[in-house]
Amino acid sequence: MDSIFTFLGTGTSVGVPVIGCPCGVCASGHPRNNRTRCTVHLRTPELSLLVDFGPDLRLQALREDLTAVDAVLLTHTHLDHVAGFDELRAFCWHREAPLPIHASRDSIMVLQRMFPWAFEDHGYRGYIRPDPIAFSGPFQVADLKITPLLVDHGAVTTHGFRFDFSGGQSLAYISDVKAIPEATRPLMEGLDVLVLDALRIGKHNTHMSIGESLQASQSIAARRTLFTHLSHEIDYESTSAELPDGVALAYDGLKLHFRAGQA
Repeated sequence: MDSIFTFLGTGTSVGVPVIGCPCGVCASGHPRNNRTRCTVHLRTPELSLLVDFGPDLRLQALREDLTAVDAVLLTHTHLDHVAGFDELRAFCWHREAPLPIHASRDSIMVLQRMFPWAFEDHGYRGYIRPDPIAFSGPFQVADLKITPLLVDHGAVTTHGFRFDFSGGQSLAYISDVKAIPEATRPLMEGLDVLVLDALRIGKHNTHMSIGESLQASQSIAARRTLFTHLSHEIDYESTSAELPDGVALAYDGLKLHFRAGQA
């Protein structure tokens, strides 16, 4: 069985099209310019894993027929990555144990302040029942090795993740980043696939631009790079035509298959 990495959403915090915006991208009607908020899903032979839970999670899960999740990872607690928290209850209804949520200690503390009712011993099966697990280094969930990647994204503690699949391949997912610290870069060596934030054409205070992401991609030298967290400045067709070989834009619904020796 393949491991499958699915882009549930590839958009920035307001999504694309943007409400009330008449720009060419928002009005284009091109399906790959329609971007829900950033969330991804990994399915391995032993695991169904969700990364983040944004405000579009319900529609994303219905679109991809996602009916069961074994565990959740959280990159950080900005609203576009946690506003779908209550939708996680659908993944708790048919399981006896609470749903593991792996996050930094800081992110767990923020979640507990944002959703205090969920972390109480309420005993009601219709509610989300989270099991917060703080990571401090690489860890294993079923057949997947996960390495947190601390990155610079403004004022909140933010992580990307490296996933090492049982078939020997690897992928790093960094959805929100302005800079990758030198201490993090050795953890990204030998990647098959790099997924990287590329918010817009012009520079931004807390996100990489297309140009900055291209520079980072070149220095990391993964075999393949995909850009995500894309704003309405990024037109899929015209931007794709300008990207170098080995670099492409991700889009909602894109699936990457991982098997022995091939991605």
